[in-house]
Amino acid sequence: MVKRFLIICFFALLALLACLNMAYQKVIALGKAPILITEELILEIKPGTGRQALESLLVEQNIIAPESAKWFQWLLRLEPELAKTKAGTYRIAPNLTTRALLEQFVAGKEAQFSIRFTEGTRLSDALETLSKAPHIKHTLTDYSYENIRKVLDLPESTFPEGWIYPDTYLYTANTSDVDILKRSHANLNAALDSAWANKAPNLPYKSKEEMLIMASIIEKETAIASERETVSSVFVNRLNKNMRLQTDPTVIYGMGSAYNGNITKKDLQTPTAYNTYTIDGLPPSAISLVGKASIEAAAHPAQTNYLYFVADGKGGHTFNENLKGHNNAVQKYIKGLKDK
Repeated sequence: MVKRFLIICFFALLALLACLNMAYQKVIALGKAPILITEELILEIKPGTGRQALESLLVEQNIIAPESAKWFQWLLRLEPELAKTKAGTYRIAPNLTTRALLEQFVAGKEAQFSIRFTEGTRLSDALETLSKAPHIKHTLTDYSYENIRKVLDLPESTFPEGWIYPDTYLYTANTSDVDILKRSHANLNAALDSAWANKAPNLPYKSKEEMLIMASIIEKETAIASERETVSSVFVNRLNKNMRLQTDPTVIYGMGSAYNGNITKKDLQTPTAYNTYTIDGLPPSAISLVGKASIEAAAHPAQTNYLYFVADGKGGHTFNENLKGHNNAVQKYIKGLKDK
């Protein structure tokens, strides 16, 4: 009788071990199995999310199958380090295994998003881009220039146009709009400080701000890298001779929403704070966001005697030392437009 009982217990134990092995294999298979999504997914794991809540979230988002859920908990028990999930927003790739997915959560490798501020655009354009960027925490009540001036800690006398640096900025979810702006402003200051410290001698700038204003004009006047220093030299030469800058981009900026794509003779004669056909010296602020190349061009203009330039109809400009040569270049440009 005892012998029979022992035999029964033996086979019961074998059956139990077989079941446990099968369960173990299921758990191991789940860890190696690819997740279900076929397209990239952004997933937020909130603070305080425990094992059960994580399982429910993954099933709800169709990342793991409902029938796999019972094995999911055993995977976390067998490998408890995989349960140390960090809260955050994650970019989930469709080719991940379940274990690799959990390792991503444990490592806290949050999704990186990007925002681009572009050279030559206005601060208002950058603020609009910022307002529409995904996963940004918007902490500012409004994006008025006065608010931005305070955020950037600029003096009351400084208009904030041009005081952020055009570049691509990476951020994680819930990064604040203020943080992005301050990072961008710090980058602008770094580029400006470096150029100011190493600028050419005898430039007609009283401050870094004036150099920034000049750089913004250069930024708007040409997108050709090889021309920037030459364009800079024209404006520096004009300032040194007490000549008005007479640059159209400043007129356009001063016109604001009244600008419709064309500048008339009346526009050139209508005074604004930015109309360099009617004011002496530099306008009161930058007119665009400025890249490093234009800042360096403002700090290191070419050594020329040029006082004028006009578009050459081929994407570049023709430079001249005197008005007669300039007028000839203008007529040539106009004739080229008519011929087209």
